Amino acid sequence: MATDTAERRVAHVRGVTVTALACLAGVAAALVSASVASGADDPLGVYVLAGAVIVQFPLLRVLEMAGMDLDVDEFGVKDYLYVAFMTFALWFVCWAILLQTGTSL
Repeated sequence: MATDTAERRVAHVRGVTVTALACLAGVAAALVSASVASGADDPLGVYVLAGAVIVQFPLLRVLEMAGMDLDVDEFGVKDYLYVAFMTFALWFVCWAILLQTGTSL
């Protein structure tokens, strides 16, 4: 019973950490895209998004080495797609809001 509770806690901490990092990376990518891209048709904004997705995986490994129970070695295709989708979703919504309001950073 105690190991079941500990395993669920580790899985929960892993999920919260991965989700929070993906969401924060999406928002940060949107802010960077808004500052470096000239508009919605500039592909530089998408390049920033791709960079934000790619940078997260080494960062997760660093967090794992820092003592967090993330088990990045056990990431499957579903986990990688989840990180990419969450980053894209937050980037898309935030950048669309920044473009609609005409905010300049």
